[in-house]
Amino acid sequence: MASSAAFFFLVAAALLLHFGCCHGQGNAGNGGAVAAIYSLGDSITDTGNLIKEAPPGAFETIKHFPYGVTLGYPTGRCSDGLLMIDYLAQDMGLPFLNPYLAKNRSFDHGANFAVAGATAMDPADQFNGSSSSMPFTVNSLKLQLRWFKNFMKSSFATDQAIRKRLQSSLVMVGEIGGNDYNFAFFGNKSMGEVEKLVPGVVKTIIDAAKEVLDMGASRVIIPGNFPIGCIPGYLTSMASSEPSAYDSMGCLKELNLFAAKHNTKLQRAIADLRTSYPDASIAYADYFNSFFSLLKGASDLGFDANSTHKACCGAGGKYNYDEMKMCGVEGTTTCEDPSAYLSWDGIHMTQAAYKAMSRLIYHGKYLQPQILNFPEGNGQT
Repeated sequence: MASSAAFFFLVAAALLLHFGCCHGQGNAGNGGAVAAIYSLGDSITDTGNLIKEAPPGAFETIKHFPYGVTLGYPTGRCSDGLLMIDYLAQDMGLPFLNPYLAKNRSFDHGANFAVAGATAMDPADQFNGSSSSMPFTVNSLKLQLRWFKNFMKSSFATDQAIRKRLQSSLVMVGEIGGNDYNFAFFGNKSMGEVEKLVPGVVKTIIDAAKEVLDMGASRVIIPGNFPIGCIPGYLTSMASSEPSAYDSMGCLKELNLFAAKHNTKLQRAIADLRTSYPDASIAYADYFNSFFSLLKGASDLGFDANSTHKACCGAGGKYNYDEMKMCGVEGTTTCEDPSAYLSWDGIHMTQAAYKAMSRLIYHGKYLQPQILNFPEGNGQT
């Protein structure tokens, strides 16, 4: 188990990287209005791609209530309602992003290529096709990037037209990579084995960012990983009988130390990326520290302080999470007020938490550097 001193040292190092890399950014904050958003990622961002490609009978829970209950209808989003990407689009004065796999939808203001369950690295490269924890989707970042390129080529006649479009757009590369680690951890890989994945995951993310920058993207946001030791799913599956395994917030130290290592390596790579693309605005979205800020200020932000580590929708237990009874199946129940909870189903967050996170990141101090200009008044409520 990692020591408290080591954990806080690494978090401090991550913070230094956040703030040390924020100067000298080419066009940061001066790019004008965003005409479109293009997003790559996983379930944190997927607005409906997984359910569009899933065979009949698969992933039925996210197709039905209680998923989408706060919106009033299910959308394929892994939440009770909206996601951070929805609030970002809204604050930009843009419509919500339609999933790329949707038919007869408008993509005039961007497209969402994210797929729930997606990994950064190709599953075949990481799992060799033999692991019992093989991802349930093969829509890795590489495939999403291919979708993105094909979409741009079919939507715009020339490479010059693509570049022009991307000059006035925002490209989100992630959050992605979390599932690479999730599948490994839940496949009973040791911490040492999972840590060996970090360089490959980070390289895959950065290589994807390079490709969209080479296509002409002028504004790119690359999010980091959450403090996964605070997530009900991990708190349940990796619970420890040792009080020293937990920090003052009730989170598992070793898992958060691991997430901080990923984020530190990712930020160093982003700093190198900025050097290679000095005319582009490239920002790191700090999901790690913004989540801690949300956790610490939960009461002030309207959340139930006694439920910050519990899932709203689940099957009981200390954290209301049971991996054998996921939200939506028989034997699970849903809390009366999802807006009082941070976690929706033990893995994903509630609409209220995503909204708060979006405000903390895109209108606060956790986007480094701030490369976005919002229409006056947007995102202030």
